[in-house]
Amino acid sequence: MNRDFYRNKKVLVTGGTGLIGRPLSELLVRIGADVTVVSLDAPSRAPEGVRFIQKDLRNFDNCVAACSGQEIVFNLIGIKGSPKMAAQKPASFFVPTITFSINMMEAARQAGVERYLFTSSIGVYEPADVFYEDSVWKTFPSENDRFAGWAKRMGELQAQANEIQYGWDKISIVRPANVYGPFDNFDPENAMVIPSLISRALSGERPLTVWGDGSPIRDFIHAKDVARGMLQVVEQGYNKPVNLGSGEGVLIREIAETIADLMPDHCEIVWDTSKPKGDAKRLMDTTRANSLGITPSISLRDGIQETIEWFQENQKISGQRYNAFVDNT
Repeated sequence: MNRDFYRNKKVLVTGGTGLIGRPLSELLVRIGADVTVVSLDAPSRAPEGVRFIQKDLRNFDNCVAACSGQEIVFNLIGIKGSPKMAAQKPASFFVPTITFSINMMEAARQAGVERYLFTSSIGVYEPADVFYEDSVWKTFPSENDRFAGWAKRMGELQAQANEIQYGWDKISIVRPANVYGPFDNFDPENAMVIPSLISRALSGERPLTVWGDGSPIRDFIHAKDVARGMLQVVEQGYNKPVNLGSGEGVLIREIAETIADLMPDHCEIVWDTSKPKGDAKRLMDTTRANSLGITPSISLRDGIQETIEWFQENQKISGQRYNAFVDNT
């Protein structure tokens, strides 16, 4: 990454207090960018060294105001939750996700933003062992990701429309794998697997019950590695979708056992095989990311250890922020 590329650039990060947005904003400040963060969160949660705007980006005028004078926009705002939440409250995913996407990209175009990043999702893919970027438009999203997946696909289609009609060819699209780390959603009712297990284990649940048999294989990537990948994609002006994942599978059993092993006391795991375990395998093909010089650097164990320690110190913060929209995809 060329640190000089971002130096003194006016950069806007939506969702800059969330799981990926926080480390991204901190990295941008560190390399000398003039960073503005816009979020629904309170100003006290903004990273140090940024200009903070508290606005609802479902409102187009707010998006226009946020983009005014910006040179680069990283659009990370979105809705994050478990498959259960997506199944029971699909409108809460679909409507805001489309609204955020359409409003922000159009506002950035009208403002003459030079480069723009749209954060898509692993949810755009149909069920498969390995996800390849160019396969998306030949398929349909998984039924489990139908609403969120189609909403994110519409954002990707909007980018294509802008390139065709306006020649705006500096819109980057990233599709993160299963992202984890500090500032995640730790609400055990709608969190993803790593934060949910961490929250439940630290709350004293013994034994720790995990759905399925632990055999599914998933692709996990730390939020800081996603943030670094985003910086590299935008710096290069790359405008084809890029998977951001480890490209290496890990068993859900290994995830659970690592979390149990890192608990202060012995944590026994019980597998509830009467519950669904999900698709057998879901991995990102990272050939395209690797060709751009993007490779993760944080090991899964180290990343989980850091996440546990952060949650122990910030349980109050992580519990409060999920009463409203979650600023991260």
